Amino acid sequence: MRTRPTLTWAPTGEPRPSTTSLAEVTAVLADGDVVVLSGAGLSTESGIPDYRGAEGTLRRHAPMTYQDFVSSETGRQRYWARSHIGWRTIARAAPNKGHHAVAALRANGYLSGVITQNVDGLHQAAGTPDVVDLHGSLDRVICLGCRETSPREDLDLRLRLANPDFGGTALALNPDGDVDLDDAAARRFTLVDCSECAGVLKPDVVFFGENVPKPRVEQCYRLVDEANALLVLGSSLTVMSGLRFVRHAAKNGKPVLIVNRGRTRGDEYATVRVDLPLGQALTSLLSLLVR
Repeated sequence: MRTRPTLTWAPTGEPRPSTTSLAEVTAVLADGDVVVLSGAGLSTESGIPDYRGAEGTLRRHAPMTYQDFVSSETGRQRYWARSHIGWRTIARAAPNKGHHAVAALRANGYLSGVITQNVDGLHQAAGTPDVVDLHGSLDRVICLGCRETSPREDLDLRLRLANPDFGGTALALNPDGDVDLDDAAARRFTLVDCSECAGVLKPDVVFFGENVPKPRVEQCYRLVDEANALLVLGSSLTVMSGLRFVRHAAKNGKPVLIVNRGRTRGDEYATVRVDLPLGQALTSLLSLLVR
């Protein structure tokens, strides 16, 4: 059963208090065994936009849904044409100060695990081990027929060979790895099939309207259950795939610490919400804890 995509969330009622002080977050982190749940706000300083921030791409861009991808060859052509261009920017993106701070906090024993809603691989590039990619990763491709996975670099080479003269002006990068591209250019794009079974190829990421694999969800619940607290970094928590872990932690009496620019759907469950840029906040936390 597929869920209906949740693309936006509108805050209601009076905002809950927030702070720019890191004192409470520092105190909880000092005790260790904190699990991180990160979102797109952590990667904006690496040049990858988010969906719902002040400059969020949902203001101009409707992301691909699972239903549109599997039901329409035209939709797949449009997605892969845009993603073929966008992938080059994603592949070149480098971890920022926030990613490096998370890696250092993990290395120094303050974090017991990292769950990310991002699909850019920047936590791993910064050196954080055992990251759970909740929504998958753009550096892998999966066949919807035989379910084989393969590196994105392999597909990129095949698409270049199939589209030697493909051009088009990329208007803006989107957080799902595609770009805004005029339709005329997209219609000139040639798709390639799975080299094993000729099936449909899809990025190994969870599209809007698609369910996160159950074993991955269960792994995340275990991480939250085994942790002393949950630290949310750069996520509006609009979609249930991330919000459920916040609710689960709060229900079980664990502190929920949110560092995010602006209100989130999980504020009512938060012990504290810090409103600071992620790079600044995480660098400060690191300097306070690791001397």
